[in-house]
Amino acid sequence: MKTKTLRKNKVNVVTLGCSKNIFDSEVMMAQLRANKFDVEHESMNDDAEIVIINTCGFIDAAKQESIDTIIRYAEAKADGMVDKVYVTGCLSERYRDELEVEIPEVDAFFGTRELPRLLKTLKADYKHELVGERLLTTPNHYAYFKIAEGCDRPCSFCAIPLMRGKNVSTPIEELVKQAKDLAAKGVKELMLIAQDLTYYGLDLYKKRALAELLEQLAQVEGIEWIRLHYAFPAGFPMDVLDVMNKYDNICKYLDMPLQHGSTNILKAMRRGTTREKTEELVAQIREKVPGITIRTTLIAGYPGETEADFQEMYDFVESSRFDRLGIFTYSHEENTHAYNFEDDVPEEEKRRRADAIMELQSGISYELNQQKVGKIYKVLFDRVEGDYFIGRTEFDSPEVDNEVLVKKSEDYVRIGDFALVEITSADHYDLYGKVIG
Repeated sequence: MKTKTLRKNKVNVVTLGCSKNIFDSEVMMAQLRANKFDVEHESMNDDAEIVIINTCGFIDAAKQESIDTIIRYAEAKADGMVDKVYVTGCLSERYRDELEVEIPEVDAFFGTRELPRLLKTLKADYKHELVGERLLTTPNHYAYFKIAEGCDRPCSFCAIPLMRGKNVSTPIEELVKQAKDLAAKGVKELMLIAQDLTYYGLDLYKKRALAELLEQLAQVEGIEWIRLHYAFPAGFPMDVLDVMNKYDNICKYLDMPLQHGSTNILKAMRRGTTREKTEELVAQIREKVPGITIRTTLIAGYPGETEADFQEMYDFVESSRFDRLGIFTYSHEENTHAYNFEDDVPEEEKRRRADAIMELQSGISYELNQQKVGKIYKVLFDRVEGDYFIGRTEFDSPEVDNEVLVKKSEDYVRIGDFALVEITSADHYDLYGKVIG
């Protein structure tokens, strides 16, 4: 028996996981809106007739969050709070057969490339003229900008190729059109995302074409920041750095997941590089683009990771002094190459090693932030929270990096605008400042 009135043709889209999933949800929402659905993203009202959950299946914690969310809405359906529950995304792609058995309350499961089928199930048309159109879930002044889908890399620990398939690049002219459309809607910052940015173009143009794409995006009027996420170190196209130096609106920022600092483990991970080559690459990048911020991610507790391997990674982090760093504990994923090996590092030891790296990085981050005190930065303001306007410099991406806090009682800025801010103090992960222009 229904306990509340549901709004017919209202869809609540719930997104879990990474920025690539956010992008996919935004595309889906644009299609639904064009089909006269009333669409909301992660609505708090719980009055939607239909719920679509875009899931993550990357590692154990993400999978569990997705399953918990599906169960929550399956129970809401049983209680009459929802009419239909649909599940899409990576978890659904990877475990559809098992999920259909375990959670039969879900009306249908869809894979990562089945948006037309999902729309058909909702008696909606896939509108080809809307390709590239999105309903932004981010603040209006920035957008995630996916330039390719899938991945051809053979990394031993990663299940993403199982869920997303082979690399498929979006043509440059199509991406430029999308960028112009976003700029016309007030978007000032594009965050380029893909499973591997540096592979971009190999399937379409038979060469790495990221630098060529950046050249054209940098000339789109209204786009003031372009930010690069998820670059693979092996075969890194150095001409990208030349373009970064050429254009002021390409942020001196590079997110390059390195995964480990031990040559033994990098070889086992099938990363196609060594610690020595990685250190040489980082040095070359810093030499070619002075002042660049490098963000990386690492994995602790890979099968066979000895204390010596971990110490090598620790020393690597200590000497490299990355501006930003995150670390995951290894997750033993079915059907990956690493699943053939024993997951022999205990969970508590994985966590101890990850915590040790983060404690080290916290000290590095604090020291690097202290060097920013007294300097002036161009800051893009994202939101208001409590007593502060909160923004970012070109060296910081949303959600994961430093934020700049300016007191509302002392200064006024408009959300979505840039301002010059002098940094007056800093802690490990936040900068505090005053607007000077």
